[in-house]
Amino acid sequence: MTTLVDVETQPRASVIENDEQAIAVAHELAAQFVKEDSERDRQKRLPVEEVKKFSQSGLWGITVPREYGGAFVSNVTLAEVVKIISEADPSLGQIPQNHLYMVEVIRLDGTEAQKRFFFDLVLQGQRFGNAFSEIGTKSVTDVRTRLERSGDEYVLNGRKYYSAGALLAHWIPVIASNDDGKTVIAFVERGAEGLTLLDDWTSFGQRTTASGTTILENVKVKPEHVISHYLAFERATPMGAVAQIIQAAVDVGIAKAAVRDTIYFVRNHTRPWVDSNLEYGYEDPLSIYNLGQVQIQVHAAEALLRRADEFIDRANQSDLAEAKVVEASIAVAEAKALATEASLLATNKLFELAGTKSTLQEYNYDRHWRNARAHTLHDPVRWKYFAVGNYFLNGVNPPRHPWL
Repeated sequence: MTTLVDVETQPRASVIENDEQAIAVAHELAAQFVKEDSERDRQKRLPVEEVKKFSQSGLWGITVPREYGGAFVSNVTLAEVVKIISEADPSLGQIPQNHLYMVEVIRLDGTEAQKRFFFDLVLQGQRFGNAFSEIGTKSVTDVRTRLERSGDEYVLNGRKYYSAGALLAHWIPVIASNDDGKTVIAFVERGAEGLTLLDDWTSFGQRTTASGTTILENVKVKPEHVISHYLAFERATPMGAVAQIIQAAVDVGIAKAAVRDTIYFVRNHTRPWVDSNLEYGYEDPLSIYNLGQVQIQVHAAEALLRRADEFIDRANQSDLAEAKVVEASIAVAEAKALATEASLLATNKLFELAGTKSTLQEYNYDRHWRNARAHTLHDPVRWKYFAVGNYFLNGVNPPRHPWL
């Protein structure tokens, strides 16, 4: 069904000044968001007010370059913020992923006028959704949505799916193929004639990301609202690495939430196994061993996440030297691989260690596994292992696209 979500003009957002403030604000918001995380998931209730509060906090503008009024925080801080929010509610952690991706798109390939215009919108608190992926095509890079010249403007036609956050956005950036067959991004303002947003997301996980369908029928687009996205992959840039590190941060956040709830339940509810002859479930040596295994995996995923972010920051500081960009892409692939494994392990082990009672609907702990399983399918992690192995064994650089 079509869903009209109120995204009226809001007061100008706060502006985060530095990395430390960004992390502090993220912790403050996470403490609020976690309170109704389970209920939002249970009811599939879109986090309208939470997203408003999130963007008004200034956290959606932390990667805007300093010369345009932003804090341009490190990628270490960016991933930390996403991880903190995702531990509280991974749908809220995922919703700004494409917004943050678009800020990087504008930074890398926007014209000076586009940077001034769109970065100011971001700092005001306006949100970018997305209309990137299509279904029924040969691969994710097969783009059938077309942006065609029509007089002094362009006309956009197509159908998109997995449009996370679009229902809650002020602008919908759309991936399209231009007259030359090149991939571009067309920014469509909410309310544009011919734009239809459907709340038809039915996945069992990440249920409140509003990742439904976007339909574009003869939507008019101004030339100044089009960015040549293909340029980001014709040269060495961290475009793909930034996209993937945000995804990895969401997965690590899910893993940490699962560990948090495992510890709480085992400490407060789980009975010891009859053969252990112990008084409490948390004294069970096999449970202790398994919890330790999970915690080590999650800590390792956090460490690789931070390491990968440092590689991206060094690539930016090197003026995007190709070798540094490649190293960053490989480091991010490593982090994404382990984040996937850790989130699936932690969400599975929750039930094994907590026991049958933890499966009752009143606890809704299955949301952690559902979220991990759905979110880690954004791109196949098996290809991360291939990219890493091929790089170290054969010296083959990873491909340039948004998934590496």
